[in-house]
Amino acid sequence: MLPDIVPIFLIPGSCIVGILFAVWLWQRVAQVNMGGSLSVIRGANGREYLLEEDQRGEEEVIAKAAEIQDAISEGAVSFLTTEYKYMGVFMAIMSVVIFSLLSTITPEDGRTKADELQNGIFSTIAFLLGALTSILSGYLGMKIATFANARTAVEARKGIAPAFMCAFRSGAVMGFLLSGLGLLVLFACIASFKQFYGDDWVSLFEAVTGYGLGGSAIALFGRVGGGIYTKAADVGADLVGKLEKDIPEDDPRNPAVIADNVGDNVGDIAGMGADLFGSFAEATCAALIVSAVSSLGTTHDLVAMSFPLLISASGILVCIATTFIATDFKPARVMTEIETTLKVQLMVSTILMTPVAYLIATSALPEQFELTMPGSDPAKPIDTKLVKNWYMFVTVALGLWGGLLIGLQTEYFTSNKFLPVQECADACRTGAATNIIFGLALGYKSCMIPTVVIALSIFVGNSLAGMYGVATAALGMLSTLATGLAIDAYGPISDNAGGIAEMAGMGEDVRDRTDALDAAGNTTAAIGKGFAIGSAALVSLALFGAFITRSKIDLEHSSILDPKVFAGLLYGAMLPYWFSAMTMKSVGKAALAMVEEVRRQFNTIPGLLEGSALPDYKKCVEISTASSLAEMIQPGALVMLSPIVVGALFGTHALAGMLAGALVSGVPLAVSMSNTGGAWDNAKKYIEAGNTQHARELGGKGSECHKAAVVGDTVGDPLKDTSGPSLNILVKLMAVESLVFAPFFYNINGGQGLVFQFFSS
Repeated sequence: MLPDIVPIFLIPGSCIVGILFAVWLWQRVAQVNMGGSLSVIRGANGREYLLEEDQRGEEEVIAKAAEIQDAISEGAVSFLTTEYKYMGVFMAIMSVVIFSLLSTITPEDGRTKADELQNGIFSTIAFLLGALTSILSGYLGMKIATFANARTAVEARKGIAPAFMCAFRSGAVMGFLLSGLGLLVLFACIASFKQFYGDDWVSLFEAVTGYGLGGSAIALFGRVGGGIYTKAADVGADLVGKLEKDIPEDDPRNPAVIADNVGDNVGDIAGMGADLFGSFAEATCAALIVSAVSSLGTTHDLVAMSFPLLISASGILVCIATTFIATDFKPARVMTEIETTLKVQLMVSTILMTPVAYLIATSALPEQFELTMPGSDPAKPIDTKLVKNWYMFVTVALGLWGGLLIGLQTEYFTSNKFLPVQECADACRTGAATNIIFGLALGYKSCMIPTVVIALSIFVGNSLAGMYGVATAALGMLSTLATGLAIDAYGPISDNAGGIAEMAGMGEDVRDRTDALDAAGNTTAAIGKGFAIGSAALVSLALFGAFITRSKIDLEHSSILDPKVFAGLLYGAMLPYWFSAMTMKSVGKAALAMVEEVRRQFNTIPGLLEGSALPDYKKCVEISTASSLAEMIQPGALVMLSPIVVGALFGTHALAGMLAGALVSGVPLAVSMSNTGGAWDNAKKYIEAGNTQHARELGGKGSECHKAAVVGDTVGDPLKDTSGPSLNILVKLMAVESLVFAPFFYNINGGQGLVFQFFSS
C-alpha cells in the first residue's frame, strides 16, 4: 500500500505538470511567425524557399490571415461573453434552488438540521466551482483555437507536417489545460470541504457531487448554444454560397463565412471542452460517492479513497509522453498519414495506460475490501460485496480499451478512407435523397459496436465491483482525456485554418492541405463524440446506482411492471427525441434567418459576387448570436426541470424509470446522429478531394454529385454538431441532478411524490 502522502503530492503535482506542459506547447505554437517579415513556401520540386521582406505579396497574405483571425476571435469572445452573462443568471437561480431544497428537508438517519444546512451550503459551493471551472475550460479552449487557426494556415504553406504539428499542439494545449485544471479544482474542493466534514466522507462526497452538476449544467448550454450558433452559420453559408451562387466553401464573398468560422470555436471547442469536463467531473464524483459507503470509507483509507483521482492524475502523465509522438517524433508528413498518426495517439496512450492502471490498483487499494450495495431481499435491503483490488484494474481496463474500440469503429464509419463513407459518396450519383438514405442506414448500423461495448463494460464492471466498477470503467474511458481532447480540438482548428487559407487567398495547394487536415478532423471529432457518449452512458448508470441508494428505493418492488416505473420509463425514452426535435428546429429557424440575410446581401450589395465589394460579416455574426442565445433556453429548461418535476410530483420510482429510459434511448440515438453527420461531411470532402479514381468519377467540386453531397452535409450538420453531442449531456445531467436532489425527493412523502400520494390516499 502506498503511504498517505503519495496522493497528496501526486494528484496536484500531475495537474501542475500538465498545465505547465500546456503552457510550453502554447509557446511553441506562438513561435509561428505572423509578422510577415519572413515566410517559407514549397516549390513544385519539393524544396522550401524563403521569401524576403520586400516580397510584399506574401506579407499581405499573412497580414490578411492575421486580420481574419482577429475577426474570428472577436466574434467568439463577443458570443461567449454574452452567453456567460445568461449562464451567470442561471447559476445564481440554480444556487438558490440547490441551497433552498437541500437545506430545508427534514433530517433523518441521525442527521441534524445543522447537517442538512451544511450539506446545502457546500453542495451550492461545489456547484458554483464546477460551473466556473466549466466556463473557464470552454473559454480557454476557444482562446487557444482562435490563437492557432491562422498559424496553422500559415504553416500549411510549408507542407503537411508543420501545419499538422501546429494544429495538434494547439489541441493538446486545450487537452492538458482542461484535464489539469478540472482535476486540480476538484482535489482542492475535496481537501477544503474535508476541513469541515472531518471523517464523515459520505456527506462530504454527497456535497462534492454538486461539482459534477455545475460542470454538466454549463456544458449543456455551451453545447446547445454553441451548436445552434455554428450550424446556423454553416447551413446558411452552404445553402446560399455553394448551392445557389456556386462559390467555394469559405469564400470571402459569402457574408456568413466569418460567423461559420466563429461557430467552429464556440460550438466544437468551447462547448466540447465543457462537455468532456462535465463527464470527467461526474465520473469522478460517482466513483467517490459509491466508494464512500464501502469499507474504504469506514476505515478512512485516504489512499484507497483517492483511487479515482490517482487514475486521472496518472492519465495526464501518460498523455504527456504520448503527445511527443505526434508533435516531435513522428508527425504526419503527407496527407495519407494524418488519420493514422492521430489513431496512433489513441492506441499508444491506451497501451501505456494499461500497466499504469494495474500498478495503481494493486498499490493504492487493499487486497480486498467490501462494497455496500442495494439488496434485492426485502429482509436485507442493504447487501455487501467482497472486491479484490485486481478487479478494479479489470474495470478500468474495460473502459480504457472499450473507449479505444469505440474510437476505431467510429473511424471506420466516418472516415472517407473506408467503404461506408465511400458508399454514401457513390449514392450521390442519383441525388441527395439516396445519399441521405445511405447516411441514415450507416448511422443506425454504427450503433451496434458501441452498444455492445458499453453493455459489456456495465455487465462485467457491475459483476466485479457493483456500481463502483461501472464508475471506474467510465474513468478508464476518460483516463486518456488529454489525448482525446487534443485530437478532438485539432479538428475545428484545422477547419478554421482552411477557411482562413481560402479567405486570405493562399492558393489551391495550401487549401488542399488544410482540407486534408480538416477531413481527418471530422473523423477525430466523431471519435471524440464517441468517447463522450460512451463515458456518459457509464457515468449515468453509476450516478443512477448512487441515486437508487441515496433515495432508498426498494429494488424488490421496483420492477418495470410497476406502473410508476413504467410510466417514467416511457417518458424518459421520449425525452431524447423531444430534446433533439427542439435543438434541430432551433438550428433550422436560425439557419432560415441566416439564409435570408445572405441572400439579401448578395441581392443588395453591388459588386459583392464579383469580389469588388465587401459583405457585412458583423450582421451575420449578430444573427447567429441572437438566435442561438434565444433558442438554447427551452431545450436547457426541458433537461433541468424534468428531474425536479417528475421527482417532486411522481416520486423517486417514476424518476428512476425516467433516468433509465433516457439512458437506453439517448445513447444509440446520439451515436447514430453523430456518425451519420460525420459520414455525410466526409462524403462531401471525398468528392471534393478527388484523390482516388472512384472519387474523380463522381465529378469533383460543382458537379451534380457534389451538390447532392452538400445537401447531405447540410442535413447532417445539426445532427453531428448540435443534437447528437448534446444528448450525452442530457442523460448524465439528469442523473447527477437527480442524485443531488435525492434527499429532497425522498423527503416528499417518503419518495412517493405529491401526485401518487394523492391517489393512494
